[in-house]
Amino acid sequence: MTDTAPETRLLKPHDKDLGGGFQVRRLLPAAQQRSVGPFVFFDHFGPATEQPGSEHDVRPHPHIGLSTVTYLFKGAMMHRDSLGSVQEILPGAINWMTAGRGIVHSERKPERLKADTYVNHGLQLWAALPQAHEEIEPSFEHTPADAIPELVEQGAAVRVLVGEAFGARSPVKTHSQTVYLDIALPAGGRFELPPLAPELAVYAVDADLAVNGEPVAVHTMAVLPNGQGGVLTADAAVRLVVIGGEPLDGPRYITWNFVSSRRERILEASADWAAQRMGHVPGETEFIPLPGKPFGVREPDTGTTPV
Repeated sequence: MTDTAPETRLLKPHDKDLGGGFQVRRLLPAAQQRSVGPFVFFDHFGPATEQPGSEHDVRPHPHIGLSTVTYLFKGAMMHRDSLGSVQEILPGAINWMTAGRGIVHSERKPERLKADTYVNHGLQLWAALPQAHEEIEPSFEHTPADAIPELVEQGAAVRVLVGEAFGARSPVKTHSQTVYLDIALPAGGRFELPPLAPELAVYAVDADLAVNGEPVAVHTMAVLPNGQGGVLTADAAVRLVVIGGEPLDGPRYITWNFVSSRRERILEASADWAAQRMGHVPGETEFIPLPGKPFGVREPDTGTTPV
């Protein structure tokens, strides 16, 4: 019998065109990988050109049991929520909204840009809350770009968006060990990524790269073997992000915008939303009904999360 080394798992995106050339690529959840650290959802949107009269607004919708993490490379979005938060999201900032027991929010084109042409490009992730914190009070935290630690490591520009790496610590508060890095690897660069957390993945934002010599195409996520880092190399300059953290403390149900360790909690949240008991974004009246009839709840995947 020969021992086989654990392999890096490559995840390809599921692409969706929202119209007007606005592309969204979903990497998590995937059939073969439900989560990486606390992250149960990973969307890469754009680059997309926003023009006067074209809008890709996200109308008011609810969340429970998670934190949304929004990060822009280019563009701008206006965040509003049922707590009364109003925050323009700009490139380089981290916007961490904790849903807890329930929150409602919208993301729209800023009023000041209605007549402008500009590019929107960024990432939105969801971090599942630990079971002990699933029902905490909702909150919203904006960390501006100039508060995010930046450093040069092994010839690459590194921004420590969330967590701790290379002696720098992000001011963003989390409820479990979490890592989120933005790395600009120059052409011909080589970067040794240490095992910063028990679970790690690397996503190629705008060009191909290699992980431990294995090609990773643009818009592909490479999930590293548990407890391991990797050697990242690139022929051309590439922007990449690293995500990860400690494993989830149990499987999660993920249905529509709801995340929970308990099926009945998602059904309860769906009833609350249908009855419009989850709160309202001040000044907004649009209502998105629950998708599907009857409202279905996906079974949790126990193959990739500890039980």
